[in-house]
Order: sequence, then structure tokens, then C-alpha cells
Amino acid sequence: MLKFTFLVKRSAGMTQKAFIDYHRNHHAPLFISIPEAKQYVKKYVVSHPQTTEATHPQLVEHSKDPDYDAVTDIYFESIESFNNFFNSENYKHKIQPDEINFIDLANFKMLVCNELIVKESSPEEII
Repeated sequence: MLKFTFLVKRSAGMTQKAFIDYHRNHHAPLFISIPEAKQYVKKYVVSHPQTTEATHPQLVEHSKDPDYDAVTDIYFESIESFNNFFNSENYKHKIQPDEINFIDLANFKMLVCNELIVKESSPEEII
């Protein structure tokens, strides 16, 4: 399985609060609404920075002014699935036009990763 990680900045003039609200409550539901999301996307995760009570100097220093406003992880079974999703008419006509409403498209980064889970808690450990 391949994980595509997008490091995203919000559009100029948009507040962090408005960006998070739009990303979580408009764009993410729109993204998963197209049939190709069900067909090709194995997992879709949106994450946004938050303030922390960390006291470790490195955490304090590196978390106070993040370079990006969101991290979006999209998992696909293969590069073919990725290509099929992003080349679909639904993506091109419904999802892609929405991205300009909240993302600074000139300043995002993408990583293609082969994820290795080193530790994962069992449901019993989480409780």
C-alpha cells in the first residue's frame, strides 16, 4: 500500500480556524462523496496543527509556528489506483476545483511513502 502525504498551506487571507473548518466540514466530505473514493482510496486522513503544553525545548521551538497548516494522508493500493482516482472526471470536475477555495496550490508538498508501522496499540491498550 502506498501513502501519499500532502503538506498543505491555507490560502492567503484565510484564518487558521476558517481553513480547518472548511477542510474538515466541506472539502473532506466532498472528497469522500465521489464513487472513486470508495473504489480507490483505502484511507483518508486530515490533520491540523494544534497548540501543545509540551515543555521539551525542541518541541516548543519547532511547534510554535508550523510551516504548513495541514497534513493530508491518502492511502492507495497502487500507483495505478492513485492515477485512476486523480485522473477521474469526478475528481477533475468536483474535487480539484474546490481546492483553490482553501489551499495555497503554489506552496504544497507531496511525499510518496511506503509506510512501515513499527508499533500500533491494540484496542485493549487504548482504553
